[in-house]
Amino acid sequence: MYDRELNTAIKAVREAATLCARVQSQIDDAVLEKNDKSPVTIADFASQALVCSTINEAFPDDPIIAEEDSADLQIPENTPLLVRITNEISATRSETTSDLACRWIDFGGADRYTDRFWTLDPIDGTKGFLRTEQYAIALALIVEGQVTVAALACPNLITPTGEKGAVFSAIKGQGTFLASLTSNDAGVPIHVTRTQTGADARFCESVESGHSSHDDAIAIANAIGITNESVRIDSQAKYGVVASGMADIYMRLPTRKGYVERIWDHAAGVLVVEEAGGKATDITGAPLDFTHGKGLETNRGVIVTNGHLHDDVLSAIAQRNLVG
Repeated sequence: MYDRELNTAIKAVREAATLCARVQSQIDDAVLEKNDKSPVTIADFASQALVCSTINEAFPDDPIIAEEDSADLQIPENTPLLVRITNEISATRSETTSDLACRWIDFGGADRYTDRFWTLDPIDGTKGFLRTEQYAIALALIVEGQVTVAALACPNLITPTGEKGAVFSAIKGQGTFLASLTSNDAGVPIHVTRTQTGADARFCESVESGHSSHDDAIAIANAIGITNESVRIDSQAKYGVVASGMADIYMRLPTRKGYVERIWDHAAGVLVVEEAGGKATDITGAPLDFTHGKGLETNRGVIVTNGHLHDDVLSAIAQRNLVG
């Protein structure tokens, strides 16, 4: 069950990852010096167009909650940008026109919860993408509030076997698999670590301090006895790192009161970790609730571990008084 959905999802993120890698390869020092975000803009929209068109073709009745829409692209002054996006998509789909590109992007325009829908982050890790470092294409199917299918492409991640580029995939109840970005198979099963003490554990953290409180993370690491250096990378690639045993803990701690996490930033990664034997909750230990449209409205922060260390992390967070 859900094999067709998984195969479609893997195909979609692989296709988008190839496009994104091509755009990222064009980033140079001149782009970074002038703070030009056009490469990530092009890749974001083109990636969403490819993924949404693939999902819509296979499952036309399924809504998609995605991060982007085409409204700004249809403003006359943005025509040159839309042309560049269309050209990038055309390298994969020769029939692409600007009108089609916008239509495909807007297949991701759902915003309300339904009993079956997809959620997509076409490029998770914008700053990592611009630094030509880590980013991810994250796609998940949510059925009756449960993340049921996930495909997570990480084009720059070095896998435990030393390959560059990974696709993590999972169906609820059937385990997590890791494949090369360029392969055509589902890959090999992977599992979280069996680490049970903080002294042996490794954190996986965001590079950007605005995404999670680094000061609180340091305090929590000290509380549970972690001394190993953290793995610091951008995007949902962190979920893949925990799922494949390259780290034990990932924390997305609140940086400001009232902030609501977006479902596309977590859905695919959560299933990848859970099916590899790990655990994901919010900072209170509550399950992540995907029944509120775009946001994890009833949750605060996200804690991801190999399962063995989860209670220790939650206890350290409570002592730090982050829960209240």
